[in-house]
Amino acid sequence: MKLATTTGDFFHFGLNVEESIDAVTEAGFKYIDYSFTYDFRTKTGLLGENPKAFAEKLLKMADASGFKFVQSHSPLGRPLAEGSEDFIEATKQSIETASWLGIPNIVVHSGYLKGLSKKETFKRNKKFYEELLKTAEKCNINILTENFDKMTDNGCYWVDCAEDLKELVEYINHPLLKACWDIGHGNMQELPQHKALALLGSHVAALHIQGNFGLSDDHVMPFTGTVNMDSVMNGLLDIGFNGYFTFEADGMLNTWRRRKYEKDTRLAIYPVEFAKRFENIKYDMGKYVLEQYNCFEE
Repeated sequence: MKLATTTGDFFHFGLNVEESIDAVTEAGFKYIDYSFTYDFRTKTGLLGENPKAFAEKLLKMADASGFKFVQSHSPLGRPLAEGSEDFIEATKQSIETASWLGIPNIVVHSGYLKGLSKKETFKRNKKFYEELLKTAEKCNINILTENFDKMTDNGCYWVDCAEDLKELVEYINHPLLKACWDIGHGNMQELPQHKALALLGSHVAALHIQGNFGLSDDHVMPFTGTVNMDSVMNGLLDIGFNGYFTFEADGMLNTWRRRKYEKDTRLAIYPVEFAKRFENIKYDMGKYVLEQYNCFEE
């Protein structure tokens, strides 16, 4: 397997897409998961006024620096909510522009609404994904639906476990719709990772590698939480997974859950240099995991 990480690792520190790419490649990563978070938030880049020119710029960067775009994550939003038309159009544009970078797989979260039953949630998500799959067919790119972190709101249903993720993929039943397994989200469930992966089998086309303590969606690095990486690795090898070992562990120095103290904010955000050091450790940890199972590829 080859190590990859997301450009989203540095968005919390104010870095733009190009700066984030530089930061992750300097840490050793050659394979990039393109996050549309920054583009969507700022209406720039691949979701800006001249996406074609920006895509060409990114491809020139890749050629010059020797990295490759291998995965992507569409913008986050509420596709089943009223007034979501602009968000859905942005999602379609992210699918198209990701394909310009040669990306084979883009993760698009399923939708949910408070008060919807599982049956109705599946029905409305099928309509949502089928609309996106029209774009995917034109662009020859897979859409991946992901397991959410564990739902704790009794009045809401979303796809948060391997059983339901498999059921949704098979319910929609399209050759370009596959699954992304987020091991951190999976760690919040009772089913062990190797059993979850065995259940999903060939539906798994991509991974999000991150950790937590099983209580909240922390997105920290493996070994800093309770994810059993031996269970993960055995599960991946058992199903013959040959995709990228893609980190989504951008929570080590994030501040979104920190308690507020308005009087003084000198330590509200850590220096980006600290994050860059963590990025180097992240690469080394990922390489160590794969080397222990004799499956690390440059």
